[in-house]
Amino acid sequence: MFLLLVGVSTGALAASGEPAGYVELKRENFQKEIDGKQVDLYTLTNAKGMVVKITNYGAKVEQILVPDRNGKLGDVALGYEGLDQVMTGQPSMGAFIGRYANRLGGGKFAIDGQQYQASLNDGPNSLHGGKKGSRFVVFDAKQIDPQTVEMRYTYKDGEEGYPGTVPSRVVYKVTDDNALDISFDATTDKPTIVNFTSHVFFNLAGEGNGKILDHRLQVNASAFTPVDSTLITTGEIRPVKDTPLDFTKPQVVGARITSSYDQLGFVKGYDHNFVIDKKPGEYGLMARVAEPVSGRVMEVYGTQPGIQFYSGNFLAGAVPKDQGKGGHLYGLQEAFCLEPQVFPDSANKANFPSPVLRPGETYSGRITYKFLTES
Repeated sequence: MFLLLVGVSTGALAASGEPAGYVELKRENFQKEIDGKQVDLYTLTNAKGMVVKITNYGAKVEQILVPDRNGKLGDVALGYEGLDQVMTGQPSMGAFIGRYANRLGGGKFAIDGQQYQASLNDGPNSLHGGKKGSRFVVFDAKQIDPQTVEMRYTYKDGEEGYPGTVPSRVVYKVTDDNALDISFDATTDKPTIVNFTSHVFFNLAGEGNGKILDHRLQVNASAFTPVDSTLITTGEIRPVKDTPLDFTKPQVVGARITSSYDQLGFVKGYDHNFVIDKKPGEYGLMARVAEPVSGRVMEVYGTQPGIQFYSGNFLAGAVPKDQGKGGHLYGLQEAFCLEPQVFPDSANKANFPSPVLRPGETYSGRITYKFLTES
């Protein structure tokens, strides 16, 4: 038997004698029935006081409380105070993305000579699984223990144009060393394509505390995959050297973000897939981000071949879509995302890692966001 922590008092979690500095999320604000399934808010915690709150609507991470260099907890994940706001807010914010993360050019792909057409929801392209990908569905959830919740969703054959019935599972776990560990797997009864990722929007200074341009980013990647004007990868794998996308050594995010480099112009900042320097399928360090004022550091580990760095270019401070916790209006470049993944449009690029999953195979992966501090 375990203790399910819900409705935790912010005062109890804050440093003694100091204001909490974050909004308490109330479980009842996330409880509702959608499509015949019960939506709820699940709280994960460890002995060190780290807290993560996740709703099974879209398997979305709504809050991550971690300490700064002085031990004071702060909320480093953008999110919403209740399910109604989640449903009218940024659809990708905090979500576990499937069946196919990132973009598919024209929504088209072929497997064994058979052509398929996914739904279009991003101009001429399909983005994050289509019009009703996993961002908009209710996962079946079960809390395993105070640190772990398991969520399952079965993609139907033909759903959003993708072939195959695909039972999937994602397990969120808060570890004792202050990490959010995300493991996932899926199978299929027909050849299909699968690409899952986590789409948490981070600000290590604290959500609602301004832009992320002073964060220092390092990415373990000597190349990236350029995009065209419709944001579809061209198939080229380009060295980052001598470009504003060179994060092989720590760089301030805002230092080159207004460069005239065409890749930054296409996406109004950074929204690119980096080719990670490690063996395929190997679990290893992908990226590291540090915020100078709070001293918070986040390391990203994963098994995937690529990682998408997004600098919050399309946050606009608009109501209701960008109105988050505490009434904060999330504006331009007030968050970043680091999304381990198979390369975008990999289904249409023979030189990219293949996203094809066949009957009898298991697609699986792991993503870890580990939180540290530095002086």
